[in-house]
Amino acid sequence: MRLQVLRRWGTKVGRRGRKAWIWFYRSLFLRDRPLTVKLLVYSAMLVVIPLMVVGMISFQKSSEVLREEANLSNRQIIEQVKLHIEYYIRDFEIDSIRMQNHPSMQQFLRMTSVQEVERSGIREPMMQLLGDTAYSRSDISRIMLIMENQTVLDTSMNKNVTPALQLIKEPWFQSVPPNSDIMLTIRPPSVRYELEAMPVLSIVKRLVSPNTLEPVATLIMEVNFKRIQEIADRVTIGRTGYLSILDPQGKYIYSPEYSEIGHLAPWEKLKWILQQDSGSYQSQSGDKPFYTFSRSAYLNWRLVTTVPEHELMRGTTFIRQTIWWTVIITLVIAYLIGIGFAASIVRPVRALQFFMKRVKEGDFHARADIESKDEIGQLTNDFNKMVDKLQVLLDEIYVSQLRETDLQLRQKETELKVLQSQVNPHFLMNALETVRGMALEKDMSDISDLVASLGRLLRYNLNHAGATISLRDEILICDLYLRIQKYRFEEKLTYEFHIPSWAEDQPIAKFVLQPLVENCVIHGIETSAQPVHIDISVKRQGKHQYVVELKDSGVGISRSRLSELQTDLHQKDMLTADSHIGIVNVHRRIAYLFGEAYGIELESEAGIGTLVRIKLPLSIQIEKGA
Repeated sequence: MRLQVLRRWGTKVGRRGRKAWIWFYRSLFLRDRPLTVKLLVYSAMLVVIPLMVVGMISFQKSSEVLREEANLSNRQIIEQVKLHIEYYIRDFEIDSIRMQNHPSMQQFLRMTSVQEVERSGIREPMMQLLGDTAYSRSDISRIMLIMENQTVLDTSMNKNVTPALQLIKEPWFQSVPPNSDIMLTIRPPSVRYELEAMPVLSIVKRLVSPNTLEPVATLIMEVNFKRIQEIADRVTIGRTGYLSILDPQGKYIYSPEYSEIGHLAPWEKLKWILQQDSGSYQSQSGDKPFYTFSRSAYLNWRLVTTVPEHELMRGTTFIRQTIWWTVIITLVIAYLIGIGFAASIVRPVRALQFFMKRVKEGDFHARADIESKDEIGQLTNDFNKMVDKLQVLLDEIYVSQLRETDLQLRQKETELKVLQSQVNPHFLMNALETVRGMALEKDMSDISDLVASLGRLLRYNLNHAGATISLRDEILICDLYLRIQKYRFEEKLTYEFHIPSWAEDQPIAKFVLQPLVENCVIHGIETSAQPVHIDISVKRQGKHQYVVELKDSGVGISRSRLSELQTDLHQKDMLTADSHIGIVNVHRRIAYLFGEAYGIELESEAGIGTLVRIKLPLSIQIEKGA
């Protein structure tokens, strides 16, 4: 009896379960609803669900892209500001180096005590040096020089500024590097009683004695903070973003709020930022600002940009609203148009897919027809433009590869020619050494001397690759050349050198005298039976240049030819393909190396001789030592 009851109950439960499943199936697929309802519901599902999924993914991806773009843009801004500030600070470092190299400063650094400074009388020239440096830069408010923890020199005449002896008691003073590297520190305003005074940027540097190479003094340059503020204020980071500058301890060096300068930045990841050279992160507190930072290796500062989240996500909010409106509008259109609308979308998409496959197979000449101006038409237009750009890029890559291959071939050819040009002179020098040895064995001293001179001339040409050399070396080569020509012309050629000792180390362009002397030999001796005397002398001309005069008693130059040469000397175009090194080429090499104020002046008279003046810059070190 009980078994029958259980069977009946099980049968009823099974029937109810099957009925529930059938009802769920019919309700899900709307089998009992009209076709219009099915079309509307399915259209809504096909539109709403994909758009919602795409919208969520697009929103997430667009947020990531906006963060990446903000990070990239802020990094570029930081790098520009960092370069401006570094160049600005480097100017002061250069000024400090100039002061350090000044003779008065060198004399000062050799002194060992403040009493010696007072007795030596160096205070007045040193004050003049510091005053001139401060006067040359309007943003330098004060320069101090401290020795043995006592103020020796101070350019400030204002009694309301912080005394130097008080500065050296501050904690940062003990952190100044002892190796002459600069240290930067931000301090409160130096001037008392001035409520609107700006902070002071102090550039501190240890100065070492030239005798002991130990630190003997400290140079402090106080710079007006206004220039740093101007550089930072020019930065535009969105609408509400701003730039901050932190020191190595995480304290504000610059902030839009002056009250924050000198205080630690209140960021939860400040320690992490101080350990990184560059990076970015988004805070999870408050307005969730987005930070991008980069460290200046030269200044050891960190530049940080801050962008509030609401501004950073302004673009994603627009995207979210656009997605929602698109869903609503598309759903309404789906209700109204239905299958016809779907067909109008599928057909152009399939056509675009067909052309995409052709492009995938390498056919970049195919273009899809634009049948409408809607999203599909815009997509088709963008696709056509993309194919055009791809074709242009492929052509450019092909041409670039051809050019790169051609440059590599030319480089290999040039290297081969350089190797060949090095082998031949070495072989010739070895052969000359052999000839010289044979001449010495046969007691032919003249031939040995001639071959030795020629060998030294070739060796000099091979070993000296610089553009400039000393006048001593150039005179030596000129003497070797004239010695060789002396064996050829004997009594027809005589020469003299008048070179003072102060001029021997003066700079001169390589192979300047030898071509000019060669002109004297070729045009003065070979074309005339009369003996020729060549005189080479050096003299000063003003405070900043000296002149090498090369005078010969040859046949001279005619007026027409002299006029042509002087015209060529005043032209600035370089010779492009001239294997002969003549007067014009020498003049242009000198002008290229030392400037347009230097070069060759030419005087000559037919039948009397020629005078060539070579104007060159006078070395400052030699000038002071002379």
